[in-house]
Order: sequence, then C-alpha cells, then structure tokens
Amino acid sequence: MHIVLIHQAFAALDEAGGTRHFELAQHLVRRNHRITIITSPVSYLTGKTRRAKVAWKETDTSHPGITILRTYTYPALHRNFVHRVFSFISFMISSFMVGMSLKQVDLVWGTTPPIFQCISAWLLARLKRSPLLLEVRDLWPAFAIAVGVLKNPLLISASLWLEKFLYRHADQVIVNSPGYVEHVRQRGARNVKIVANGVDSGMFDPQSKGNDFRRQHNLNGRFIVLYAGAHGMSNDLNVVLKAADLLRSEEKISFILIGDGKDKPLLQQQAREMNLPNLLFLPPVAKSDIREVFAASDACIAILMPLELYKTTYPNKVFDYMAAGRPVILAIDGVIRQLVEQAQAGIAVPPGDPQALANAVRQLADNPALSRRMGQRGRHTSEKYFDRSLIAEELATILAETRSKYE
Repeated sequence: MHIVLIHQAFAALDEAGGTRHFELAQHLVRRNHRITIITSPVSYLTGKTRRAKVAWKETDTSHPGITILRTYTYPALHRNFVHRVFSFISFMISSFMVGMSLKQVDLVWGTTPPIFQCISAWLLARLKRSPLLLEVRDLWPAFAIAVGVLKNPLLISASLWLEKFLYRHADQVIVNSPGYVEHVRQRGARNVKIVANGVDSGMFDPQSKGNDFRRQHNLNGRFIVLYAGAHGMSNDLNVVLKAADLLRSEEKISFILIGDGKDKPLLQQQAREMNLPNLLFLPPVAKSDIREVFAASDACIAILMPLELYKTTYPNKVFDYMAAGRPVILAIDGVIRQLVEQAQAGIAVPPGDPQALANAVRQLADNPALSRRMGQRGRHTSEKYFDRSLIAEELATILAETRSKYE
C-alpha cells in the first residue's frame, strides 16, 4: 500500500523533535508498505530552515521505502501568531499541490496539529479517491483557546467548525491518548481508535551513565534532573526555574533544560536574572544522539500548565523517560498520571507548584535506590505495553482495515 502522510512538524532521527512518525514509517515499510511523507523544511521545534533559501520542494530518498518531500513553507514560524498562521497556510497549499503530483495513492494520513494541513489531506484523499486516516495528536483548537493563543471569536468559530468537519469526514480517526476519545466522538468522529504514544525502547540504554556527556558539561558527581522538549507557553518551564531556585543550596543537584521553542529566550533571561547556579540550558539534540543525554540523567521532568484540558494528554516524552530507565517527575494530572502511578515509574506532583516539584527532586536525590526501582519499572512498562513495534502492529491493522472498507 502507498501511504501518503502530510505532517508539517515531522522529524527524522537526525533532527530534533518527536520522531514517532518516522519510527512508525520504518515499521510499516518492513510490512511492505511504501510511505511518502510531505513535510516542511522549517523545523517546528526551532523555527529554523534547513537551508538558507526555502525551495518549493526538496526530495529525500535516503531511507529505503520512505520518500520525504519537504515543500515550501513561509519561514517565520515563531515570529508571532499572524506569521504562524501564514506558515500553516503556506504549507497547506504547497503540500496539497505536491501531493496531487503523486501516483497510485492508496491512503492519505493527515495529522493535527496544525489542523490546516488536514484540509490538504482531506482534499487530497477525496481527489485521489482514497480513504482518509485522521490522527489527533493534540486537541486543537481546544488547547489554543484554553491557553489564550486563540482569542478572536470569528477565528474560534471557524476553527471549531473545521475541527468538526474533519472529524465527520474522516474514514478513520486515531488518537494518541485515551483522554481524547470522548472529545473527538462528541464532535462527530464516527470511527475512533487509540494508537498510543510510545517509544522505540532499543534507542535507550538504561544501564549507561552517560559519562561522556557528564564530563563534557562538568557534571560529574551531580544528580541531574533533565527536561527534554519544547520550550513553549504550555510547557510551564518557569515552574522548573522556580524549583531550581528553591534547591540552589543543594550543590549536588543540577537541572538541564534541553530543547528549543518560542519561550526559550525569555526563560534564559529569567534564569540570568535569578542567577541560578544549578541550571543549564542546552540546544536541541537529534533523536539519534539523545541516548547519551538521557543516560546522563538521574530523573526526568514532564510538565504542562495546570489546565483541565491537559489532563487528557499522553506526552511522548514520558515514554522516552521510562524507556531510558529514569524516574519521571510528573507535573501533569489526568490519564498520564494514572499510567505513571500504576507503573510506579515516578512521582506525580500538582502542576504549577514549584515547591512540590522541588520536594520530589530532593526525595529522589536523597534516595538512589528508590530512583533506580522507579526507573526499572518504567522501563518494564515501556517495553511490555508501549514499544514502538507493538504500536506499529496496531497501526498496520487499522490502515489495512481502513483501506479494505473503502474498496
């Protein structure tokens, strides 16, 4: 089957960001599928372009069975909301036009957010007479409204209408969190299945101590608390800075924030003003190189703003942390908290509470045996239930059923 995925935020293993779709594509290729991925040359995480000049189309066929087409995208993704919308719309147009040139399309796979690219996926599927698989990775526009990014009443109404239109017209809807199922069904999705976030467990080595990384950054002998991922409004990283401030007298504890995002310069300025001696910002690292970073950590933080809607999320980084065999300090309520607590893979704290976060860090730093046990349990859970190979089997079955129903 020739599957076309339209995904503006796609990242391969040599790039920073979530690599769920590349890993799934590799598994699907092993099942004799052919994958074409239409994506952007502008990094969704950093906002930077791959080359100085943005071309109409770049073609990458270096991965057997996978063709990556990077189509023109307005390059000012992180400048402000208006420029961000221009970026989304430019990719929506270019991805559709490039998609129309493809031959023998058996299934179109659209993913949101951003939701605009799903317009391209829907139209392409209809014109190619192929089924549409719609993947919901975040509840957009609900999240954007909740955090105050989307405020204009007309835009909100249009976005809500578009969301319902796409749910109703998709041949199959998949969600990456059980917390999303009811939301999409209430808004018109007919066939909904869970293809949960997961992890390629083999990419991580729980036994490694990351000594090279520790030496490189003069962190030998430290209890390293790692946050890896986006530095945006929703990530609430100012709470981590405040927790680091509360622990500044604990000389053995160091915080590392690795990644990028719109709010990173503001966070760095805040850290300088607070004069934090125990916190280090580092640039994003490609997924193929993240193994050593995770190995150097002793505990890992997953955090979101204390919003009711965020109780529905299954953040991908939590599964990476568990696969790395490191205890999770979880400042997120809801379904992901249930998972971590059932697995006994970490400590959950109330979102938005720096003191509770600092207390959890101190508890793990003072009890290495507890940290090891939690890390081992997380690794076991990730291997048994959330390994990418298992997730890919579920997805392959859904893809085959979706295609067969359409014929």
